[in-house]
Amino acid sequence: MSPIPRHRTAIRRTTLSRPLQLACAHALTPPETTVFDYGCGHGDDIAALRRQGIQAFGWDPVHSPEEPRRAADVVNLGYVVNVIESPAERAAVLRDAWRLAGRLLVVAARLESERKSLRAAAYADGCLTSLGTFQKFYEQEELRNWIDSILGERSVPAGLGVFYVFRDDEAREHFLSTRFRRPAAARPSRLVSQTLFEEHRDAFDGLMTFLEERGRLPAADESPVVAPLVDACGSLRRAYGVLRRVTGQEHWETVRQVRTEDLLVYLALSRFGKRPRFGQLPQDLQLDVKAFFGSYRRACDEADEALFSLGDEASRRSVCRAARVGKLTPAALYVHVSALPALPPRLRIYEGCARVLVGEVEDVEVVKLHHKDARVSYLSYPDFERDPHPALVSSLIVDLQARRERLWDYRDVKNPPILHRKEEFVAESHPTRQKFTRLTRQEERAGLYEQPERIGTREGWELVLAEKGRRLQGHRLVRI
Repeated sequence: MSPIPRHRTAIRRTTLSRPLQLACAHALTPPETTVFDYGCGHGDDIAALRRQGIQAFGWDPVHSPEEPRRAADVVNLGYVVNVIESPAERAAVLRDAWRLAGRLLVVAARLESERKSLRAAAYADGCLTSLGTFQKFYEQEELRNWIDSILGERSVPAGLGVFYVFRDDEAREHFLSTRFRRPAAARPSRLVSQTLFEEHRDAFDGLMTFLEERGRLPAADESPVVAPLVDACGSLRRAYGVLRRVTGQEHWETVRQVRTEDLLVYLALSRFGKRPRFGQLPQDLQLDVKAFFGSYRRACDEADEALFSLGDEASRRSVCRAARVGKLTPAALYVHVSALPALPPRLRIYEGCARVLVGEVEDVEVVKLHHKDARVSYLSYPDFERDPHPALVSSLIVDLQARRERLWDYRDVKNPPILHRKEEFVAESHPTRQKFTRLTRQEERAGLYEQPERIGTREGWELVLAEKGRRLQGHRLVRI
């Protein structure tokens, strides 16, 4: 038994822990899933999962030592390895958790960015806290390399300090391919009524659903609508011709282009680590490759060309300038997270490179795509919608060349940076873009942007407002 009171690190919570929140958000814990919480502490995650109808169990050496360590579809090893002071025991626990994982192992640990707020003394390869507990803090890439080296598997970053290890290679590639898939555009209304279409409406609706999901026609065994449509129309291509005449073909060409770009983004980012062989791809992805590119070699060549071009500053600057959404500055392109899907494929790959390293980044409103340096920053403006000029709360900077990340906290800064011209960050379809634009025009007419070097911070902006005899009332500018 360790002389260090590891059990003191267990905390009470009323909601799911962050690693399990991510797994649920990524649809990795459907209702039929069994979950085992390895090092479950007080068992709050187990209770929360059971309330969702998921079979959940757990074991903890102090709080639930009588429970067996059992196999499950998903095993959660959440914030356990970072409280173990022995490197050998740490590795043994990771291997034991992996042994129990039928489909997925979720591993979470604390990162170096959390150490700043902790008073602690150095101990072994970590530190001792004021409670007498041990903490090992990791860099994101350090944690990933440690997991991969111990298990001999390729882990996938789910978020900062959280990694997924899939038992099946196809399941891992399926997850990676869906991370960068965009929602389908709204289906067009039917332009004309055709007897054949109406007689087989259910089958055609099924075909439209498949087309919106994959961007191509289904293989014979991929959809139950294939057989009835072939019987009705003579072939699936003829059925597709009927569909295009009824609904118009522009939408379906757009869907195909969108899915082709999504696949290109996935293949480019699969270059990190070890790109799977064609035969290792799930069957649906193999069919996508053949439909959109003709061959896997051609698809990978196009993906590599797009990825490697981003290593050149001139190329990054050019693609940022060509973007139809976002606020372009001499150093970077700023984009609201809701507008990321509207970026051209190369910029989606650029931003995706950062997520390959750190996983999903939560509580972020604006993404800064640097074109002078190979960096991506995730900026938190929690009051983006409500505040006409929101203040920066935190910034996560991902250095793609050094493969490191740094988190900056602005919550205690008295004079934080603020945003202007919010409409430039969002897409034209953003629901409040018109309101943002109207405010900007009012501020321009009042001469508030005449000295841009003064208005970048909260205090400077308020001084300029006072000098011009103006104040803000929501997203309206009024005279004092």
